[in-house]
Order: sequence, then C-alpha cells, then structure tokens
Amino acid sequence: MNTNYYSNPTYPNLNTSGIQMSAMGGVASSPSQSTSNASNNNLAVMQATNNMLEIEQSYIENILRLNKGKLATFYMSFPDSVDWRDKTFTGIIEAAGRDHIIISDPKTGRWYLLLMIYLDYVDFDEKINYSPEYYPNN
Repeated sequence: MNTNYYSNPTYPNLNTSGIQMSAMGGVASSPSQSTSNASNNNLAVMQATNNMLEIEQSYIENILRLNKGKLATFYMSFPDSVDWRDKTFTGIIEAAGRDHIIISDPKTGRWYLLLMIYLDYVDFDEKINYSPEYYPNN
C-alpha cells in the first residue's frame, strides 16, 4: 500500500520544532518568549497563519461533500488484485472523508465504503457543484 498518498500537512512559517519562522527564514521567536515586542510579533504571525489555515482548498473530498445526495459512478483501480484490477461503483454519495467515500446503491440497497487511494475519477450525470474555496464549518 502506498503510505505516501496523504502527506503530513505543512504550515507556513512553522518549522518541525514548532518555532515560528520569520519571512526571511530566521527564527522570529519561540511561542513562550515573554518580551512584549516579540510577543506582539509572534501573535501577528500566529493570527496570519491561523487565518490562512481556515480556508480549505478544493480537495476531492470537499467536492464530493458539495455533491452529497447525487448519483455518481466511481472508477477505482486495485493494482494488487488479480481478480478485479479495475472496478466501477455506482451510487448516491452519502459522505466523504479525507481517505474514504461512502455511497449507497439505490438499485440493490447495498452501501459501499470506498478508499480514496484507489479512486481514479468520478463520473456524474448532472452538473457538479464546485467551489474552489470550501468552508466545511459553514
């Protein structure tokens, strides 16, 4: 299995030790520094970073969430399988997460939990709801 499919998130101006970095690449201050000037600078960097993190980009799971309730066909590839290398699943989008999709087949009544790592593409019979900036908390 490919464990590099979802990499760990990286955040702007933050190195691996949790110390805020300045725009020039140097250390601005550590979060526990107590001088007022450094604290104000650190607070401004943290607020700017937090504001950037609130906006999610158009990831597949967000696009699928915007199309919840629609009928779609999911084309999946299972490279390690001998019996069925490529398979399609048709159903109504019930939920989508970072690494999975849940669909229900209205014809058979079956529910499927599909892993995103095997997804090639999705085919819709109607217009796709799409927003380049998706806000999951709204």
